[in-house]
Amino acid sequence: MFLVSGCKSLNPLPDKAKTSCTLRLHQEVVPDPTGRSENVTVHKDPLITLNIDRNPFLTEGNVKQVKVIDIVGGIALSVQFDRQGSWLLEQYTSATRGRHIAIFSQWHDEKSKELNAGHWLAAIKVTNHITDGLLIFTPDATKEEATSIAKGLNEVAKDVHMLEEQIK
Repeated sequence: MFLVSGCKSLNPLPDKAKTSCTLRLHQEVVPDPTGRSENVTVHKDPLITLNIDRNPFLTEGNVKQVKVIDIVGGIALSVQFDRQGSWLLEQYTSATRGRHIAIFSQWHDEKSKELNAGHWLAAIKVTNHITDGLLIFTPDATKEEATSIAKGLNEVAKDVHMLEEQIK
């Protein structure tokens, strides 16, 4: 007789958080013939095409807080990562000087109330390692879109924090 049992894996994000907003940071890599990398185009001026690792090294699950900052000529997003995210950001930025980090996001469309298809927000060239877990960049997004992204990521961060407290 065979005993069959299943186990449901724990998803770190509640359903509400999974649909609020996504943020994925991908490392620029050398093209990989096994399919672990892909070419992406970031719609900034100038247009940047990169080959990135398909697997992000940081996600919305590592976000602690996001703010929209007014800067000369536009806006910036300030993303503060949690302890694990800060450590990962430091490791990746220490090891990849001269390469880029491609940032992808999806957020709620105010009209449809659905998660949009998203797009590449930025390609940041790593010039020094980031030790404080704070990433500030100018997104390829309107102020309204950036505000939606910040709001959604802050909701995810709040939900992740509540889940962590429940686990303790």
